[in-house]
Amino acid sequence: DVQLQASGGGEVQAWGSLRVSCTASGDRFADYAVGWLRQAPGKQREGVSCIGAASNGSTKLYADSVKGRFTISRGNAANTVYLQMNSLKPEDTAVYSCTVGRPPFGLWRETASWNYWGQGTLVTVSS
Repeated sequence: DVQLQASGGGEVQAWGSLRVSCTASGDRFADYAVGWLRQAPGKQREGVSCIGAASNGSTKLYADSVKGRFTISRGNAANTVYLQMNSLKPEDTAVYSCTVGRPPFGLWRETASWNYWGQGTLVTVSS
């Protein structure tokens, strides 16, 4: 099993930056893909970004809505993944959750593709 903890959310003005972190304990974190999904009020959860297992070269994927603004990375500590969010927009306001698993190719945006979840962290972007 893997236990996850997301942190780093908060309130920021539009065009500002935040970095959220996902810290894991338990099984070999580096062997799994790590995803960030978000859920805005009244909306369905959506995939934001995903980083592949270290053994697969840590391939990085992004939703079109955040491409060029968000960067996902694995930390120097093997059990941490970061999501650096720049040029934030009010529509980025959501609860951001990190998740771990081995999603089927092309299905990383789907909630059902992931196995382990942590509590989310709220990101609020004001205009």
